[in-house]
Amino acid sequence: MIGKLVGLAENLTPFALIGVPGIGKTSIALTILHDDRVKQRFGHNRRFIRCDQFPTSLTNFLRRLSKVIGAGIENPNDLTSLRSSLSSAEMLIILDNAESILDPHGTDAQEIYAAVEELSHFNNICLGITSRISTIPPTCETHDIPTLSVEAARDTFYRIYKNGGQPDLADKILKRLDFHPLSITLLATVAYHNRWDMDRLTKEWESRRTDVLRTYHDKSLAATIELSLGSPMFQELGPDVRELLGVIAFFPQGVDEDKVGWLFPTVSDGTEVLNRLCVLSLTHRSNGFVTMLAPLRDHLCPKDPRSSPLLCTAKDCYFARLSVGLYPGKPGYEEARWIESEDVNVEHLLNVFTTIDVDSNDVWNVCGYFIEHLRWHKLRHILLGPKVKALPDTNPSKPRCLFWLSRLVISVGNQMEGKRLLIHALKLWRERGDDFGVAETLVCLSNVNRLLGLHKEGVQQAEEALRIHEQLNYTFGQAPSLLNLAWLLYGDRQFDAAGEAASRSIKLLPERVNQFHICGCYRLLGEVHASKGDTETAISHFKASLKIASSLGLHREQFWNHVGLVELFCDQGGFDNSHAHIKRAKSHAVGYPYLVARAMWLQAGVLYKQSRFREARLEALRAADTLEKVGATRDLEMCRSFLRDIEEGIGEAVDKPSSTSA
Repeated sequence: MIGKLVGLAENLTPFALIGVPGIGKTSIALTILHDDRVKQRFGHNRRFIRCDQFPTSLTNFLRRLSKVIGAGIENPNDLTSLRSSLSSAEMLIILDNAESILDPHGTDAQEIYAAVEELSHFNNICLGITSRISTIPPTCETHDIPTLSVEAARDTFYRIYKNGGQPDLADKILKRLDFHPLSITLLATVAYHNRWDMDRLTKEWESRRTDVLRTYHDKSLAATIELSLGSPMFQELGPDVRELLGVIAFFPQGVDEDKVGWLFPTVSDGTEVLNRLCVLSLTHRSNGFVTMLAPLRDHLCPKDPRSSPLLCTAKDCYFARLSVGLYPGKPGYEEARWIESEDVNVEHLLNVFTTIDVDSNDVWNVCGYFIEHLRWHKLRHILLGPKVKALPDTNPSKPRCLFWLSRLVISVGNQMEGKRLLIHALKLWRERGDDFGVAETLVCLSNVNRLLGLHKEGVQQAEEALRIHEQLNYTFGQAPSLLNLAWLLYGDRQFDAAGEAASRSIKLLPERVNQFHICGCYRLLGEVHASKGDTETAISHFKASLKIASSLGLHREQFWNHVGLVELFCDQGGFDNSHAHIKRAKSHAVGYPYLVARAMWLQAGVLYKQSRFREARLEALRAADTLEKVGATRDLEMCRSFLRDIEEGIGEAVDKPSSTSA
């Protein structure tokens, strides 16, 4: 960047450096001012004006300009009286901290802007501007100043700190500072002055965060930020904008621009307010969100979230939106996809409020709904898991939260952990005498036992769940109990019994009532008929299941149907068809690491049957790596066992004499 800016200066092209407080605009401008090429071009005609060092007015600006260019005019009325001096030689004039004179709500704002714009048109002058606001003359080539690279941040830190020990700890802190130059400089200075080793520095940072960024000479991050908040443009936005900044600071992702009216119903013209905050460089846009750098967030975030009415309003809006039961094909399911982009914000919100309102059933219930939202729309591990497990068993929300968490954990691929959670939840439901909770948990427990290959244990649980649902006269519970029973019977190779149970399940819930359930039944029937060698009927059922899954946008169901077709064709030696369906399965596994791993594992199996052992090994290794990352321990063990089979196949292929040598 420096080289490009020096080139602009040499070509007399006006430029502006725009960025957040403390990003290093002044340092860059001074580097350009003292560059050898710039010195050679302009000699002594290099001028640097600190615009925040004189009272804002056109008179004061022109007086300072007259002085630095040596015009000798004490009180110029306008730029015309300085024109002869300004035109006398090629000059580089840098207006540093120009936001203090270019603020559109400041004194003489229009007149000063006009003078600066006129100055940028002089063909013998290169005008450079550094500013926190983007209201600069359009003739200037604008450069938004980024944060430092990892290497530059590290160099800046150690140049001051001078203690090279434990670089990993230092890098972690620098990353937490978003590689913000001023914050890094202040942290290094404070640590150097106090002679802290890296362990002490880490401890101070963890306990005090950005409050530690204050030197003995009263240089601080807080003062730099507050200077921006004191600008006329910011003050013009009204008394509630500081609180709005606090809410933006609270959320790790910032605020979704499309949800401003929904999240902040009490803020008038919220979109325009956010635009102004971006102009002020207090915030910036990132992937549809208005956010800010980590040090600014840390300083502006409310210390007690409950003290901010605006944040509490946003929390209530999120909670209301989360408190919707989800089921494919039912109202609210598609709308809940908003969680895919805002999951980090919601998890942080819940993490904070489950800490400060630990006994609130409402908060924990919403926590459960959030987990269920993730299970359907964004499978991943969550930070809230340990908190759910640590809840006292007496907490009314504990069994429900354990139930929701188990379903997510199982879907991610960790069946053993999911089973442990379900057993705990089942114990709590039985103690409470909640038959519905018991039956619901037994259904899930029977399913995870199927995934673990424990079919007989699963059958007992599915049958108990079915009995309870029949006693409760709950048809919507009987159907999934029967389907789970069908899958377990299928796993136990009782194909006729499995088909009968699936057919009974379909009759309980007509297709128009619960398409998602019917989709699962057809897939099971496809597996049953494939196992019985009835290929045509199996394909028909798989296609029927795929049609429903496609209409509902269910990628996981489409994935498993293609898996069934892969195995069917592979068993018949139809490898081209198998690879075609693997490709389709992979397209539906995107965003689901566990499914991606299963697809790679499946492809390895097909390649193995084709004796393409080395290709199979590569796919199986990739699958094992992903399975290990998601914590799918049982699948990982089986995949590694399969890898040993592949290695044996490779060895046999090497040892086997070729037909030529024979």
